[in-house]
Amino acid sequence: MESAQVERLMAVALEEARTATEHGDVPIGAVVARLADGEVIARRHNERELQGDPTAHAELLALRDAALTVQRWRLDDCALVVTLEPCPMCAGALLNGRLGLLVFGAADPKAGATGSLYNLAADPRLNHEIPIVTGVEAEACGDLLRAFFAARR
Repeated sequence: MESAQVERLMAVALEEARTATEHGDVPIGAVVARLADGEVIARRHNERELQGDPTAHAELLALRDAALTVQRWRLDDCALVVTLEPCPMCAGALLNGRLGLLVFGAADPKAGATGSLYNLAADPRLNHEIPIVTGVEAEACGDLLRAFFAARR
């Protein structure tokens, strides 16, 4: 996937993240796109507060929508672009969906499971490994999260 496509997709993920704040959710956005042409097939944001569901992370919601769109659970021809490094739950879902590429913006030193605390995506003991591109628009992604939490304190 070309750098310009990745940046365009991260811009969409950032739009989604901003939407999450409208209902009090942590501003994390995710986009699933086809690797071949960068076509967006799903875009979501966190909805834990909105749905009252601890699993309503942007990544999981986007994966579910993408699987419905392509009508299969294997997403090996897709990329997930997300504003924050996935947690262990989301990293596990990406592995189970056989994701073809993960791109994230800000690292998550407290809960990141694709490089910060753990790297489930590159663990050779598991049945799939996911190529990762990190730090795309990391400053913008981090600023959005910092502003959200600063306003809550």
